[in-house]
Amino acid sequence: MKALRLEALGQLAVVDLPDPEPAPGEVRLAIIATGICGSDIHGFTGENGRRHPGQVMGHESVARIDALGEGVTGLTVGDIATFNPVVVPADEADAFAGREQMAPGKHVIGVAREVVSSFAQQIVVPARNVVALPASMPVELGALIEPLAVSVHAVRRSGAAVGDRVVVAGGGPIGQSVVLALQMAGIERIAVTELSASRRALVERLGATALDAAGDDAVERIRAALGGEADVAIDAVGIEPTLRTSLRATRIGGTVCLVGMGAPKLALDAFLVSTEERTIVGSFTYSAQDFRDAAAWIGQVPPQAAALISKTVPLSAGHDAFAELAAHADIPGKVLIRMDDRDASDTVQPDTEGEQQR
Repeated sequence: MKALRLEALGQLAVVDLPDPEPAPGEVRLAIIATGICGSDIHGFTGENGRRHPGQVMGHESVARIDALGEGVTGLTVGDIATFNPVVVPADEADAFAGREQMAPGKHVIGVAREVVSSFAQQIVVPARNVVALPASMPVELGALIEPLAVSVHAVRRSGAAVGDRVVVAGGGPIGQSVVLALQMAGIERIAVTELSASRRALVERLGATALDAAGDDAVERIRAALGGEADVAIDAVGIEPTLRTSLRATRIGGTVCLVGMGAPKLALDAFLVSTEERTIVGSFTYSAQDFRDAAAWIGQVPPQAAALISKTVPLSAGHDAFAELAAHADIPGKVLIRMDDRDASDTVQPDTEGEQQR
């Protein structure tokens, strides 16, 4: 099989690797497409120290079930599927049910350097991590499930409820997915702050109000857009300016959920937390149920989902796609790398109304 391997920081190459064989209890997936995550870009550049030369990255994928290991039931070869990258050891599964991301023995496909991950044409994963998808859905939407699961978990951690006013800091791929997760939860009053004009335009197509994050009056504009102070803020960037705005835009007693990891350390306005009794909660990856719920919602083919895919490229263009994103190219949504032999131009694309095309 072919794979896109990190040869050195800033350098990816297409290489040939042995086809993997599923062990008992495992499934081999033939990867169709994999999305480029922001963490992959930071690994490519060396910014986060969580990816290493010699590694095959990738964890936002859609695939076909290619082979079943001994003892696997309930899955069918040839079906469309995705996989949950958070792999929990069998002996920890019961104790950490519902909070799998907290299991001490877990590993994350795409992060664990010893695991050949889904910027490869084939991957083996535990059968319990495979989620079958409807045959009727546009296949590449399956690559949106993992980032949506991140956002579903963040929305649930935030406590946002129907009728709440919610501000999202950052309109990049995670912020965009947060908008979908809020809509999935039945929340309608959503404002998103974002510096990029192209991302603001995409956010508007998703059905949220997009605001320029620049300027000293951002908080006033957020409140005007929402019709009052936000009950909840979800920071999908995770840097000091976005956290400050999130705290200032929420009401007394409101909640700020920090899901973005833009900086490892942040200074904050402590009095906005203590004297006004705001709550700051963290959110990291997702539970298995969050992932299944995200997959079920995408499987219904919500009409706005296709807008999140801005570009699809073939495997041969993988390095160039990474380099373009690392150079902060004006690409508003998700970039997918097509891992199979299908022409990358034959893909789901949004039209000007936000409807789906094949």
